Amino acid sequence: MPKSDINKAGWEQSEFPILCETCLGNNPFIRMSKQEFGRSCGTCARPFTVFRWNPGTGMRFKTTVICQTCAKIKNVCQTCLLDLEYGLPTQVRDTALGVESEAPTSEINREYYAQNMESKLDGAKSLLDVNSRASSAGKEMLKQLARTDPYYKRNRPHICSFYAKGECNRGDACPYRHEMPVQNELSKQNIQDRYHGRNDPVAKKILATHAASMGLQPPEDQSITSLFLSSLPASATEESVRTRVLKSLPAVQPSQLKSVVYVAKSRCAFVNWKDRATAELAAQAWANGLEIDGETVSIRWGRSKGASGPKKPATSPVASSSSAVTS
Repeated sequence: MPKSDINKAGWEQSEFPILCETCLGNNPFIRMSKQEFGRSCGTCARPFTVFRWNPGTGMRFKTTVICQTCAKIKNVCQTCLLDLEYGLPTQVRDTALGVESEAPTSEINREYYAQNMESKLDGAKSLLDVNSRASSAGKEMLKQLARTDPYYKRNRPHICSFYAKGECNRGDACPYRHEMPVQNELSKQNIQDRYHGRNDPVAKKILATHAASMGLQPPEDQSITSLFLSSLPASATEESVRTRVLKSLPAVQPSQLKSVVYVAKSRCAFVNWKDRATAELAAQAWANGLEIDGETVSIRWGRSKGASGPKKPATSPVASSSSAVTS
């Protein structure tokens, strides 16, 4: 519908926000305020309709922070920016599905990209509905990590900054939480990293924990940067393995791959990376296996050259027999 003001042609108007069950709250009689063009989107910087509501008793007021176009592109909630289907950060979902983010991260062309995406989203709930071709291993990984039940604890009030300083005199009447803040990696989050799926501390923790539970705990030896692929299909070649490895990791540059050593006789391969961080990222993405030519292959960490296993001391048959006689 064209706007009367040409300067507002790309601005967004909506009647109801796109929210997850957790952010919406457990109150069936919710009251929500609406303000057209109330703020600029946190990702594309276009003005959009802002909604504000209280999800329940004792909870803080919540508001939408990104526009509906950006939410549909990534299939995320407009408030918490978590995936609507699995309840996971976009970095976890994109890593499992091997999806590459095409949205510009800089201010250049952000608004132009968002306007072009509106035409592609006609008739689709999200951009992932248009081009979703995920491997079975990636889908299985998301099923294991999915958060099906709402987590209303996330709607609690923020920590009182005056209490942290020892200066709050409101007592029980203070609407904020009287707890001391915990400074760790999870406290350093921002909208851009959460939306684009880059350097998200929550996603890194989820992926690392899942990889460890699947037997892919990173070895202590930091010099190990190779992964071992076993049970490859008979049709696999070194070129097909290399192509599939790079295609399954769109966030990794091809230059980070050092080499692929394919052993046709044993139907296995060694994938060697240039640095440890990339190897750990690959292990996390392939925690449920890597699909090559329609078959799921198993993944293990490589070993260092001197880690072939402890050698047992050789015992001569004469010594063993003599000890048996003396006993």
